[in-house]
Amino acid sequence: MTQRTPKVTVRRNRTLDLVSALVKGVLAAGLGLGSLTVLVMVVWISSPYPDSGPGGALRAAAGVWLLAHGAGLVRPDTLSGVPAPVGMVPLLLVLGPVWLAHRAARDAAEPQEELDESARDGVAGPSRAGAFCAVTAGYLLVVAGAAAYARGGPLYADPVTLAFPVALVVAGAAAAGVWTAAGRPFGPAPSWSPLAVQEAVARTLFRRRAEAAFRSAAAGLTMLLGGGALLVAVALGRNAGPAQDAFLGLAGDWSGRIAVLLLAAALVPNAALWGAAYGLGPGFSLGTGATATPLGLDGTPALPRFPLLAAVPDQGAGALPNWAALAVPVAAALAVAWFAVRRVAPADAPRARAWSPRETVLVTLLAALGCGAGTALLTAVAGGPIGTGALSEFGPVWWLTGPAALVWTAVIGVPAALLMRLWRLRTPGWAWRRDVPEADGLPVAEADADEEEEEKGKGEGDYAGRSRRWWAPWRGRRAAGEDGEAGPGGPASPAASSVPSPGPAPEAASGFEPYDFLPTDPWHEKDGPWHGKENREARWASLKQGSGGLMADFPAERTADRAGRTDRADRADPVPDRRAADPDGPGATP
Repeated sequence: MTQRTPKVTVRRNRTLDLVSALVKGVLAAGLGLGSLTVLVMVVWISSPYPDSGPGGALRAAAGVWLLAHGAGLVRPDTLSGVPAPVGMVPLLLVLGPVWLAHRAARDAAEPQEELDESARDGVAGPSRAGAFCAVTAGYLLVVAGAAAYARGGPLYADPVTLAFPVALVVAGAAAAGVWTAAGRPFGPAPSWSPLAVQEAVARTLFRRRAEAAFRSAAAGLTMLLGGGALLVAVALGRNAGPAQDAFLGLAGDWSGRIAVLLLAAALVPNAALWGAAYGLGPGFSLGTGATATPLGLDGTPALPRFPLLAAVPDQGAGALPNWAALAVPVAAALAVAWFAVRRVAPADAPRARAWSPRETVLVTLLAALGCGAGTALLTAVAGGPIGTGALSEFGPVWWLTGPAALVWTAVIGVPAALLMRLWRLRTPGWAWRRDVPEADGLPVAEADADEEEEEKGKGEGDYAGRSRRWWAPWRGRRAAGEDGEAGPGGPASPAASSVPSPGPAPEAASGFEPYDFLPTDPWHEKDGPWHGKENREARWASLKQGSGGLMADFPAERTADRAGRTDRADRADPVPDRRAADPDGPGATP
């Protein structure tokens, strides 16, 4: 009477799984908050002149943790008495909370390895939506508690920014974790989406285009970040003296200098994005009345004293080194084109499997759009207000930097992708080293023979007679598919698997020596060495010894004579007419 029904067990298992997912979200948030709190407390303990007690340090740690999620902070203790906003997010701090939320959602959405007997029908366990909601809710509970605890401290969070972007960042990281647990599928589209969208997502070609565009956009964005970081490094190298003076002037003790160094390290990704925005053209704002671009620095900048800000160019018109920063978006556009062409026209694929020029343009434009959107999103959080008045605008302007990245990658990337596609699909005409006999050290006759063999093979297929390039000798074998195997670009052709590829005659090879044919059938001759008396007796003795006494002593001569007569009869009449031995049988058919 007390036994639970299967439905009750399934519901109980679902509830426990949802509670477990909720706890995982809480633990992920607590782990991130705890690790950052330990770091802040170490700096506070090592400081010889702390400004507040342990309570103020703990509240400051909670505020910095909320800042890592994109929350806007408010600093109430200012000289003017007016609270100053702090909206610049150190992007290196964002990696920790995002990774923890992603991992918690992935672990909660993954199917369990050991299932109960009552849950083997597939209905037990949390759904993907349930795991997402539970992990997000648990994480946001800790966010709300940290925001409430930070009130009254030196840095507290603006309540408006807790909904956007903090909740959006947590939800995005959890959604990415659930998507990873599901195997990163691209589709199907949600049931509430339009039918045209569902049909487009269901097509294989659409998924391939989207994947190629996404990878190309990621490559272009990575190139922009790398180029921006290179610009900042070069500028800091040129202005190493001012950067050192700013670093030593901010703090006189080693604990304060360590804090400044950690803050500068957390702002390195922001500096890379500032350099990318500078190379794209719009540049970045240094206050409400100053803007730095490759053309020059206009206005009077309001620069705080910080080591990374020593990389800001001097006032006045830009020179040739400043214009060299325009190479960064050019390199990003070429990276977009290169990664798009790698999927559009693979190097080892047949010409028929390459995508059309229209599809090449479409994929490159989609990649340019993705690169522009990613640049706008990252530059939006790379800057922000760090005070009131002149410091209310500080950093790149996202609504200018994003379109600039789109224009650069589209204008340069599309023609570059088309040219790269034509280069990959060109007819091989760079085998000029094979045309000159002296280049390979071959005689003239052998070089002419090789050219004739190549001309004969060109008519058999697209890749049958294609000569291997001198800088990539393996491509000829991959394209043709040796021994009938499929090459990396597609299935093997029947001609390549059934008809041997033409090659030079064996007489043309170096070291070739002709040889005489062996006798046709020497082993059955009676007078040959095989039927010699000594060899026959030796074989018979060996067989008798190996049989353990089971073989009888047959006369060797009689066996040899019988074998010789049988062999002579077979050679005299290889196919005897068996019907002639029967006189009563039917006669031969005329």
